[in-house]
Amino acid sequence: MSKRLVLASNNVKKAAEMQALLAPLGIEVVPQSVFGVSEAEEPHPTFVENALAKARHAAAATGLPAVADDSGLCVEALGGAPGVISARFAGEPKSDARNNTLLLEKLAHLTEPAQRAAYFYSTVVLVRHAEDPRPLIADGEWHGQILTAERGAGGFGYDPLFWLPELEQTAAELEPALKNTLSHRGAAMRHLLDRLKYYPL
Repeated sequence: MSKRLVLASNNVKKAAEMQALLAPLGIEVVPQSVFGVSEAEEPHPTFVENALAKARHAAAATGLPAVADDSGLCVEALGGAPGVISARFAGEPKSDARNNTLLLEKLAHLTEPAQRAAYFYSTVVLVRHAEDPRPLIADGEWHGQILTAERGAGGFGYDPLFWLPELEQTAAELEPALKNTLSHRGAAMRHLLDRLKYYPL
């Protein structure tokens, strides 16, 4: 019988990515929207604080173990922005299209690939219950560059702009299975899986 784990996100594509990674452990990932759970506030300045707040919120609302990821794009030329506000870079309501447009505008004056260096960062937090005193925390990074125009129809967020020179593809052009092996979230989840061997649900 599979163990249920609520994902503290309403992002269906993110849920699918996490489900693929956790399925071998017999864990079923269920988005919090299935339980009617609203999105948690993310007022904190760091990824780990926001991820922990989201995980505790989902666990408290459902009574189930919860996993949350707080991730974002960090662009060197922008001092690490958009960072923790990546999903809301262009304001509310959230919009991938508006976020990507704003990012391109801010980098328009930079023409050399090295000037457009960036990385995705992800912190994943798992709590067994809302008051879990020892949450499992893992993180990962994925380095690349920002293109001057979008390429690819897959993925979500900034994926169509995130160029991987060694593959000559954007994150939006990768097959999902390959993306899971390379991505910041994939790296963080693999670290989490290692932790779960010693601290099972």
